[in-house]
Amino acid sequence: MASLLMNLVNDDSRYQKSFQLFLERSSEHQCMQDFIHNILPDILTSVGDGKSHLNVIGVGSGAGEMDLEIFSELHQKHPGVTVDNEVVEPNSQQLHNYKVLVSQKPDLDYIKFIWNQMTASEFEEHWKEKKMTKKADFIHMIQMLYYVKDPEATINFFHSLLDKNGKLLIILVSEIGWGTLWQKYRNQLFNTEVIQCVTTGDIKTILDSKGLSYQSYELPNEIDITECFTEGDEKGELLLDFVTHVLNFSKTAPAELKAGVLDLLRQTDYSVESNGRVILNNNLGMIVIDQLS
Repeated sequence: MASLLMNLVNDDSRYQKSFQLFLERSSEHQCMQDFIHNILPDILTSVGDGKSHLNVIGVGSGAGEMDLEIFSELHQKHPGVTVDNEVVEPNSQQLHNYKVLVSQKPDLDYIKFIWNQMTASEFEEHWKEKKMTKKADFIHMIQMLYYVKDPEATINFFHSLLDKNGKLLIILVSEIGWGTLWQKYRNQLFNTEVIQCVTTGDIKTILDSKGLSYQSYELPNEIDITECFTEGDEKGELLLDFVTHVLNFSKTAPAELKAGVLDLLRQTDYSVESNGRVILNNNLGMIVIDQLS
């Protein structure tokens, strides 16, 4: 039965709708902004080591909101530098939205945007084919390692691009809350190579096995999933699609799987009920990997 489930990424229109609803119902962007403005500045201090020009790569940058938040902090730490920003994003609509956002923002003249409408693996192929020798001072991979065939190989490639004092930032769900759901139902929900059930716990295991130096942070994040428990609720079904990454999960999942997922989402270890609302723990983990010494 599990093989009949189709991944949400196969329907881009529904994916985008469910993703936007997820952002509305969650504190995800606020959580990321807290990290970018309160923790990341100290990390960015050593990036570049006094250079007048920095190379940045954003992998899976989406519509660019978080990229520009990062640049605001980078510019404050290194006000005199110019930046080459390689934007890697396969979705044409998201890339268009990013370009529109840039056009509306003043004071970005110090950044040269290089647009790459491609996946991370296509970017790797492109980079190797052109025999590029350029190194990066800062690379960020925000909520995108779920969408690559081999997260470890992807990390290895981009880590290899870091220059001296370079940093690689990875943001993913932590291994608790929503991450627990993914771990428990990994085989039923993630039965294709299209998407990976990967949390910061998995990434730390990979990095520890390689002896790589990194810093790890976890920030509170939550999502209101109340409508998920109302049979036939359109928004609830969209949220369940995004939480499980299964297209039309409510309509296509076997009854036992659906009941198990809904039961776990409501367990007090992972969610709280307050004023009639069900709030799921969706903590984010941030990992900052150093350049190989």
